[in-house]
Amino acid sequence: MKLGSITARMLLAALAPVTLIVLWLVGVFLVTRIADNDEAHSQRSRSVARQLAAASEYGLFSANQAFLQSLARAAMREGDVRSVAILDAEGRILASAGKAGYQRQPPADNQESEQSDSRTGNKLLSQPIFATQVKLDDLFESQKAQVPAQRLGQLLIEFSRDRVKRQERQMLLAGAVVALGSLMLGGLLAVRLGRGVIQPILRASEMIERVGAGELGARVQVGPDDPLHDVLRGLNEMAQRLQSGRDELEQRVDAATTALRRQKDEAESATQAKSRFLAAASHDLRQPTHALGMFVARLGQVEHSVEAGQLIEKIQLAVESLQELLDGLLDISRLDAQGLEIQRQPVSLAGVFEQLRREMEGLAIERGLSLRVRPTTAWVSSDPTLLNRILSNLLGNALRYTARGGVLLACRDRVGAGCARIEVWDTGIGIAPEHQQAVFEEFYQVQGASRNGRKGMGLGLNIVQRAANLLGHRLQLRSQPGRGTCFSLELPLLPGGPLVERRRFSHGDGFDDLNGHTVLIIEDDALEREGLVVLLQGWGGSVVAADGLGSALNCLAETGRIDLIISDFDLGEAHDGVEVVRRLRAAAGQAIAACLISGNTDPATLQSAQQAQLTLLHKPVRPAKLRSLVRHLLSPDQRPEDALT
Repeated sequence: MKLGSITARMLLAALAPVTLIVLWLVGVFLVTRIADNDEAHSQRSRSVARQLAAASEYGLFSANQAFLQSLARAAMREGDVRSVAILDAEGRILASAGKAGYQRQPPADNQESEQSDSRTGNKLLSQPIFATQVKLDDLFESQKAQVPAQRLGQLLIEFSRDRVKRQERQMLLAGAVVALGSLMLGGLLAVRLGRGVIQPILRASEMIERVGAGELGARVQVGPDDPLHDVLRGLNEMAQRLQSGRDELEQRVDAATTALRRQKDEAESATQAKSRFLAAASHDLRQPTHALGMFVARLGQVEHSVEAGQLIEKIQLAVESLQELLDGLLDISRLDAQGLEIQRQPVSLAGVFEQLRREMEGLAIERGLSLRVRPTTAWVSSDPTLLNRILSNLLGNALRYTARGGVLLACRDRVGAGCARIEVWDTGIGIAPEHQQAVFEEFYQVQGASRNGRKGMGLGLNIVQRAANLLGHRLQLRSQPGRGTCFSLELPLLPGGPLVERRRFSHGDGFDDLNGHTVLIIEDDALEREGLVVLLQGWGGSVVAADGLGSALNCLAETGRIDLIISDFDLGEAHDGVEVVRRLRAAAGQAIAACLISGNTDPATLQSAQQAQLTLLHKPVRPAKLRSLVRHLLSPDQRPEDALT
């Protein structure tokens, strides 16, 4: 039984008053009995002393020592008499018996006295012995004055208290036994009586524990004679209400869960429908836009008048704006669908900066701004395609929203922190603090409520933030309205960059055009096929075209040698671009350099191309980007296994 349990507390509450009462009664009884015993012993001692003194009167009067000695010996027959001494009036001992325990006899006195020896505990009584006066009645004589009684001697009698002490010990033992028995009886009665209350409490406690553990169906039995009848019945009713409330809550949760699951399924269906719509719409839009870009690029290569050249430039700008919008929508859809696979590798920032300078220099000149690119030798770990897309969007935004001044692209090497910090500074309108979070949302533009199409669709910074999060690069924004903005991007810094740079870019710089190379174009759309043909012919190449696998095999058989394959991924037949390239390589008996072009934004398309180790360009393809890839694939120092990438 635990000390703090209900049973222990109930037993303590029942035994505490019983214990106090028993102890009080036993104490009063013992004190009274011991006092009575002491008083009885004292009275008996005085009675024996008085009787012996009266009997010794004759012996003292007649000086009969033999008689006195017999009296002393007779007194010793009493069990508690320790010693007896009879003295005459002068204090001489006439008779004695027993061994006296006192060391010095008390002085003679006419009054009886009593004293106790603290050393032995014995009691010594001193009783004076007087001569008895006999009064004679004389009717004829006048009454005479009474003469004081004559003192004949003194009686000293010593009593032992051993018997009294034994009786006191026996009474104490009896009191302890009575007290213990009373307590045991009281405890037994308390347990028997308290069990009727404790058991219902324990049952109620057990039920509360079960309910607290979630077992709301628990019930406690309630008898008609239970002292806690109302409490136990209330507990049962409480558990019943809790169970009903839980069942109702579970039904509501199930209904809410079903509704949420239905809404989730509807949202997923809507998302899938949106993705299919975007994929189909972007594919249908990319096809003519891609062909338009090829024709415009080829148109810029032929001779034309000044007025025609101006029109061609405006058409080129319109096509580029359309291509940028489609690229933004493509990036958003791919990021939403998580269709981008990160290809982290060492990247030379010098090459990235130079490419960005060439791409953005024309826009800077058109805007009347200065574009400064600070040289750097840093190498970082990143995905080159996504990194180029991030910095291109940041520079494009900076040039669009800067009216005067310029834009700076620079890199700060933070060797101690192990990272490189790329910064894009501008002297534009700046971004107010209340807009600095919203600018990263889709289709958000700071200036006014009306959308300015010439400054983009508000997708650039959203793509930048998503791509940076995907790469794990830290993106920060600092801006002051009216003074400019700085976007910074932190990337892991790699040591030993120059050695990698020499190894990776020590070849291929001497390739300028397609002279002497034969290119096979496989495209099922006639307009796009024609656009690619005229563009590559303008670059000086020998171009043959096919609309599928069969005609491509015929072209290979007729020409006998193909240096580069540019194939659409979706050919509208049983074989896709990956399978066509594989079959052509098998027919040629060598790994012909090849790449794919597709207007399909489905992540499975990109995954299929990556598994086949083929570069995939999404339509509309910029002529400059296509020319750079063709140069790389047809480089004289390109290794056979590199041709598959």
